[in-house]
Amino acid sequence: MAERIVLYDGVCGFCNGVVQWLLRVDRDGAFQFAPLQGNTAAELRAKHAQIPVDLDTMVYVEDGTVYLRSRAFFAAARHLPTPWSWFRLLGFLPVMLTDAGYRLVAAVRYRVWGRLDACRIPSPEQRARFLA
Repeated sequence: MAERIVLYDGVCGFCNGVVQWLLRVDRDGAFQFAPLQGNTAAELRAKHAQIPVDLDTMVYVEDGTVYLRSRAFFAAARHLPTPWSWFRLLGFLPVMLTDAGYRLVAAVRYRVWGRLDACRIPSPEQRARFLA
């Protein structure tokens, strides 16, 4: 299993946009990606009971540690190039506050950014960074 995996809702337009953004800014290829609807997510759920089955939670797994919602983003930001890595500094904010913002976006994501008919198929160059 990869060291740094981002689990995301594979049919969410916003979530797919975030993954596309990460692919652009993550020049070093620090992350691998897998849809919450896939086999990789199921395997990780079997090992980590805190990974929810519902699709409204971004999950970041790094070296066996699971981060959820806003904490997932702050933890992943440590591995992004500057200036994007500065987002990790927002991790000092109370989780109650940052997760409230996260839940608000999650609640409206389909209405605002749409829902895809299926998980996006990565380009040949990106394929190695995606897990089933």
